[in-house]
Amino acid sequence: MKCPFCGNDNTRVIDSRPADDNNSIRRRRMCDVCGKRFTTYEKVETIPLVVIKKDNNREQYDRSKIEAGVLRACHKRPISINQVNQLVEEVETEIFNLEEKEVPSTVIGELVMDKLKDLEAVAYVRFASVYREFKDVNTFMNELKKILDR
Repeated sequence: MKCPFCGNDNTRVIDSRPADDNNSIRRRRMCDVCGKRFTTYEKVETIPLVVIKKDNNREQYDRSKIEAGVLRACHKRPISINQVNQLVEEVETEIFNLEEKEVPSTVIGELVMDKLKDLEAVAYVRFASVYREFKDVNTFMNELKKILDR
């Protein structure tokens, strides 16, 4: 593993343990040349996943798109970055547990909405309004009524 500080190839593992999500290994490393320490994460390589968009175009799965959508929905809400990361991790785990090579974007969107609904109502409505492409106030109000009826 290359040292991010000096670029040397001689680094060694000092400590290994499961990461918080139990889906990866966290390794503390130390550079033999400059002596600085850094952390790496080792994750199981999965089969490439293709997302089928609404217009039937296909593109490679990109976790950052889910993160960006959730962060936008949670903007200025009392939700920590750890809660956002956990939500994205849960969605990603469920997607990969489907064991499909192609997953419709609608499935991913519904998973995100289900998780947001449990996390925070305003973030859920924000995400749903973009995802479901609310065209007018009535559609928006219907979604709010569903939340209030819960």
